[in-house]
Amino acid sequence: MDDRSARVTAVAALAEPTRRRLYDHVAGQAGPVSRDEAAAAVAVPRATAAFHLDRLVDDGLLEVHFERRTGRTGPGAGRPSKLYRRADCTVEVSFPERHYDLAGDLLAAAMTAAETSGESPRAALSRLAYDRGRQLGEEAPSAGGRAAAVRVLEDHGFEPRIDDGVVTLANCPFHTLAREHTELVCGMNLELVGGVLDGVPAAGLAPRLQPSPGRCCVRLEPTATS
Repeated sequence: MDDRSARVTAVAALAEPTRRRLYDHVAGQAGPVSRDEAAAAVAVPRATAAFHLDRLVDDGLLEVHFERRTGRTGPGAGRPSKLYRRADCTVEVSFPERHYDLAGDLLAAAMTAAETSGESPRAALSRLAYDRGRQLGEEAPSAGGRAAAVRVLEDHGFEPRIDDGVVTLANCPFHTLAREHTELVCGMNLELVGGVLDGVPAAGLAPRLQPSPGRCCVRLEPTATS
């Protein structure tokens, strides 16, 4: 299961009312919670609580902790209790897919870099966006080529569509930011996508800034040698 499918599954798990109440109860406690405690808190049978708690563990929303609560140790102390606590994770799902975490990371890094290097924040953002894109392209699990580049962009929410060799990006992962700060974010997008294409061997595509309603401002065109 890929990361996005896992996030969708985790969110779907909370749509079940009993499961959601159990998750809210466990998440609201200062310490780990036993099956008996959770069952009593939401007024369901212990077996029902156990089923839903373990499902929340499987979906990555809770984690298991074992602990002896009797205070006794050694032989005869009994088996440790299976306890539950909220997992250290953040689950977000949006349709269409957005990646505001990536934009925020790049913007914050650009401000820090500008303060230390003396370059303008916009220049730092362009450089860092290109470097991040190139890194993503170089990490692509493939021998390269256009299909590999398209897959990287697909994995990061751009929704590439191929038509007669031209690749349009049907979705902007930074949509709200681009709407409010169009020039800045579109410039960042251009550098990020350009870095991806340079990082993937023999991608055979070049980025062009071509804003159009309802899609990303960047479009990919075949290079002269592709």
